[in-house]
Amino acid sequence: MPRPSSILCRALALCLVAACCAGARAQAQQPTAAPATKSTPAASADAAEDGSFWDVFGDPEDGKFDMSRFLLEHRGFLVVPIIITEPAVGNGGGLAALFFDEPEQSQESKDRGEHLPPNMYGAGAFRTSNGSKGGGAAGSFHFYDDQWRYAVALANASVNLDFYTQGDLLGEHKIGYNLDGTFLFQEVSRRLGHSKMLVSARWIYADIANKLNVESDSQYFQPKQLDKKSSGAGFGFEYDSRDNILSPKKGWFSKADATFYLPGIGSDDAYQIYRARSLGYIPLGDLWDIAVRGDYRAARGDVPFYHLPSIDLRGIPYGRYMAEDVVMFEGELRLKVAPRWTVLGFAGAGRAWGGDTSFDDAPSRTTHGLGFRYQLARALGLDVGLDYAWGPEDHAIYLQVGSAWR
Repeated sequence: MPRPSSILCRALALCLVAACCAGARAQAQQPTAAPATKSTPAASADAAEDGSFWDVFGDPEDGKFDMSRFLLEHRGFLVVPIIITEPAVGNGGGLAALFFDEPEQSQESKDRGEHLPPNMYGAGAFRTSNGSKGGGAAGSFHFYDDQWRYAVALANASVNLDFYTQGDLLGEHKIGYNLDGTFLFQEVSRRLGHSKMLVSARWIYADIANKLNVESDSQYFQPKQLDKKSSGAGFGFEYDSRDNILSPKKGWFSKADATFYLPGIGSDDAYQIYRARSLGYIPLGDLWDIAVRGDYRAARGDVPFYHLPSIDLRGIPYGRYMAEDVVMFEGELRLKVAPRWTVLGFAGAGRAWGGDTSFDDAPSRTTHGLGFRYQLARALGLDVGLDYAWGPEDHAIYLQVGSAWR
């Protein structure tokens, strides 16, 4: 099953739609459209007195429904209804509120033509049909013309999940269990000059009470695999040339990071988590574009069973296929059918291997699906929509706010 940071953060992402955390690692230099200019108090007062719906929610450029002015000029918030059809936790729902704020920008930065990404923060809660529930808050903030970034997430959740043994000799065995605890994530990033590269340092802490539904299933685990406290420090390096931080249309994002969990900083055991990923967005003319994703994750040492990486693709229950090593590839083909509307098709494949299973022996798991997007906030470059995905064993609907890839 996935690591506590993945499971609890994914639970939090279900209620926050992960929009806050996405901004922490996104490139700020070249958004699709410049952020809306802050209104003066007098202008805001005039709009409030007018009271016209389209004064706040109409885009002056095309007259379409748009939340940019409400979010940036009127300090509004985006209420996100949570529709959960994640097979790993069942059907459910919840509610989240996301806030956006323009960071301070120097005149020198403006003269260079830089457009800073918004600060984003929010909170939410969810509950699902299998009894999983949780809530939390998260935010990403940009300082000194985006030379520094700070991301934080705090969540508390009780999640009911299934762990699948690899079944090399005795066949696959499904083990039901519950994770109940608190998760804290913090990351500080520093830009290298005015380049598209950043370095980061992070701290992740999780205090997890894990309980097997059937106590005799403990025979499948080593004692260290059932430990409860994880505390890890790590670092990362990233390159980001995307044109927008939320719903990119062109550019690349690549990041490699490593997190070391050590008893000396509060972890029950010593182990390491590694990840390397690359996302590419390639225009194919005015109407078509393609997006590609490659993602590798690995765990080494005395890893708790719930902290192992898992195949993370739309259409596959999170945690269904897990091992010490996981690799995924995914592609999207998108067609703009109207100025604000896009339809897309996607497909992906992943493998999980480790222990007695080699990469060559591990089967590939494939998914595919269809979706659509509407540009909800032009000045933020924010798209929302739905994806319907088919996997090897199940299918699911995903509400997307921003990119589907994290």
